[in-house]
Amino acid sequence: MAIKYSDLNINPIAIQIGDFSIHWYGITYLAGILMVYILGQIKLKNNLNDRKKINNLEDLLLYGMLGAIIGGRLGYVIIYRPIYFLNYPIEIFHLWEGGMSFHGGLIGAIISLFVYAKYNNYSFLVITDFISTIVPPAIGMGRIGNFINGELWGYPTDLFFGIIFDETCDDLVRHPSQIYESILEGPVLFIVMYIFSKKTRRTGMISSVFLITYGLLRYIAELWREPDYFLGTVFINLSMGQILSVLTIFFGVVLMRLSAK
Repeated sequence: MAIKYSDLNINPIAIQIGDFSIHWYGITYLAGILMVYILGQIKLKNNLNDRKKINNLEDLLLYGMLGAIIGGRLGYVIIYRPIYFLNYPIEIFHLWEGGMSFHGGLIGAIISLFVYAKYNNYSFLVITDFISTIVPPAIGMGRIGNFINGELWGYPTDLFFGIIFDETCDDLVRHPSQIYESILEGPVLFIVMYIFSKKTRRTGMISSVFLITYGLLRYIAELWREPDYFLGTVFINLSMGQILSVLTIFFGVVLMRLSAK
């Protein structure tokens, strides 16, 4: 028997005090950042080479976090819903309602980490190699936030664990694609990065594997996720997420070839 999302009694708001509210969506992001910080500390403690190259984990994560959040929101606004936000610009700041683009966040994080590296005279690719091994849990937690918001649902399914999402207004049983993405982009990606980074690699190789692996896993997850209703498929029946994932894989391959020289 299908599960109704409303029967799960999930309230997107964790704490409400008058007009002030804290949403679970924001809490999942904070939890993800905390997990990245803990993993970063463990990695620095157990790896002398990383300790020599990464002097201030807190500043590094602050730069990366701000870049990812700003880039993620602007990416969603510009790539997915530019017309809507032109008409309702104030809603650009309604982060608690969801609407973050991973690929936009990736670009934002790359820019902010590049600035951090230049300002502190660090190797940019050394930093991205380090971050690539510890960031997957944060990505996975963000997908949990999508599920709590009841957004980014999947295609109709006959599977027993399918869910009827209220926002679809069609009573169709659908894949909980947010959970699929959380597993693939969180634990699975983390395991791949952990295994690959166990051996010493040329600078940039770990970053390239992150881009390629994330792109592949995201492309797979998109096979079950219904494209955004306001966008649909974009090119030869590919969703925007799939197109951006192909580009991510492409840049990962380019970086791998450059790093191998």
